[in-house]
This record gives sequence, C-alpha cells and structure tokens, in this order.
Amino acid sequence: MASKSDKLIYAGVGRRKSSVARVFMTPGNGEIVVNGKKIDEYFPHNVIVLDATSPLKLTSTDNKYSIKANIVGGGYSGQGGALRLGIARALVKANEEFKKPLKDAGYLTVDSRVVERKKYGYRKARKSGQFSKR
Repeated sequence: MASKSDKLIYAGVGRRKSSVARVFMTPGNGEIVVNGKKIDEYFPHNVIVLDATSPLKLTSTDNKYSIKANIVGGGYSGQGGALRLGIARALVKANEEFKKPLKDAGYLTVDSRVVERKKYGYRKARKSGQFSKR
C-alpha cells in the first residue's frame, strides 16, 4: 500500500526582504504552484517568473520536478527572490552535484538587503525636510 509519505519530498526555505518562501519539490512534470495558483497567474510580471525559475533552467531540471510553494510577506519582487533561493536549496538537497553550478551563479547566496528604517526628524530613512532660510 503506497501512502502519500512514500513520495520523495525535497524542501527548501528562501528569504528575501520581508518575504519567506517554503518550497516543496517532488519528482513530477514541472508544474509550479504558488499559494494555490499556477506561477504565471500568481506573479503579475513574466520577468519575476523567469528569475524565480532560473535555478531549474541552469540545472536543466525544468520538467523533472513539481514544485509547491507557500510564500508570505513582502511584495512580488521579494517573493520572487525568496522563491528562487528556496528552489535552489531544494535542488541541492535533491542532487548534491547541483551545488557548484548554483553557487557559481549566485543562486545560493542570501540577498541580505532590507529596507532601512525611518529615523525620527526625517521624512524617510535619510531624506530630511525642506530647508528654510527664514
């Protein structure tokens, strides 16, 4: 009797800005589902989709794995970056040989840039008010 737990599942967590993506990868037909929708329906721009799926293209595993991802927080750009890191980490768990090409391409490096906090006395993080001579 085969149960759902008999399937191989590779998991990876990706973070970018304030977004967190939990990625679950199983051997399959290449379908990518993000928060219950197909990836093309979820992300409004095709550029984000191409960036998020670039680790699959690099390792030539476009149609070998089915991916389900849960993404919370942030905007579309941060979510796409988080998804890319999560997919890359899951690919390394699936096959250790993918680590070198993914690392060389920069897909396993965490982009640690986040929005700088607003300072008191300023309009934004660094922008000050308009100067008034009198």
